[in-house]
Amino acid sequence: MTTQKNPENWRPRTLAVRGGQIRTAFQETCEPLFLTSGYAYDSPEEPESRFKGEAEGYTYTRYGNPTVSVFEARMAALEGAPCARATASGMAAISAVFLASLKTGDHVVAARAMFGACRFVVEDILKRFGITSTIVDGTDLDAWQSAITPATKMLFLETPANPTLAIADIRAIADIASGCGARLMVDNAFASPALQRPMQFGAHIVVHSSTKYIDGQGRAMGGMILCQPDFLTEHLQTFLRNTGPTISPFNAWVHLKSLETLDLRMRAHCENAATVADFLSAQKGVTRVLYPFRDDHPQHELARTQMDGGGGIVTFEIDGGKTEAFALERALKLIDISNNLGDAKSLITHPATTTHSKLAPEARAELGVTDGLLRIAVGLEDPADLCDDLAEALWAMRK
Repeated sequence: MTTQKNPENWRPRTLAVRGGQIRTAFQETCEPLFLTSGYAYDSPEEPESRFKGEAEGYTYTRYGNPTVSVFEARMAALEGAPCARATASGMAAISAVFLASLKTGDHVVAARAMFGACRFVVEDILKRFGITSTIVDGTDLDAWQSAITPATKMLFLETPANPTLAIADIRAIADIASGCGARLMVDNAFASPALQRPMQFGAHIVVHSSTKYIDGQGRAMGGMILCQPDFLTEHLQTFLRNTGPTISPFNAWVHLKSLETLDLRMRAHCENAATVADFLSAQKGVTRVLYPFRDDHPQHELARTQMDGGGGIVTFEIDGGKTEAFALERALKLIDISNNLGDAKSLITHPATTTHSKLAPEARAELGVTDGLLRIAVGLEDPADLCDDLAEALWAMRK
């Protein structure tokens, strides 16, 4: 089996197709799928040397797998990261980073606008192990700085954030983290490496739910952690090997193949989302539209310095509450009701009763997740059909 070395001058779209490629003696053009849990050896000395770390090679798929390794290498190339490790889901990736590196007495600072499950991990799971946290407005640099204590070891944010699409200043917050000897972890799932590469701005760790835009078609679960060599060797590697949040080789292969079209898909998602956002902003009964590259987004200038496109998510608020929001969802004929995102199909969800339903009402209010707020993951359909569907649903809602 031969591994192809990535030339340093390859551009991202080429890396997405060729990065980390391996070929067996059969010289296949499609990356091979190694659907195996174990590996055989030519002699008893061979596994001994591998388990001692004296020789390279695979021993057990919980520790490593050739298909998974190619997926990791390609993601590392796209993100500009030295190291990458795949996991079974995005939440497995985020939880692994926290639990692998933090201990009792440590402190975490996290941005308020984040996925509900992430907030549960930060405020509930970590608390059980004596790890404290402070939640701040992710767009307020003074709040980040004021929250730092001598015990702070990790800063965490999503940008764009779910579901409000708040944009955090990665470079400035990374400087704050470095200044106090902490690490900044950035969830890059909403943008993907096609639109944003947080390590270019100083982030120490990047995580993904590859279930979303990396997969791109709503098929397989997965996650990814991208980090520096010292974090991998001192914290992450031993934790992953012994706790087992392992991605299946099949899921890794699906996501690996999806990377080949990531740039093309994300360009189309951005174009469609911008069209839908502009359409919604002109509709009666729509009181607020959030899209990072619209001039009325609170951090649109910052978004354009960090991102190569506005992304595929549009969040909007309608006049009314849950009753009106549900009426709009029921009236849709093309757009599916689903709390997932990143699919080729357009999906709509009501965050207050789905992704953020576990938050206390006051926490949702603090985030701006009102009962009239809806999030659309704009897919790859003709945007005119999506706008027609929304127009008919808005009209039906008002009847």
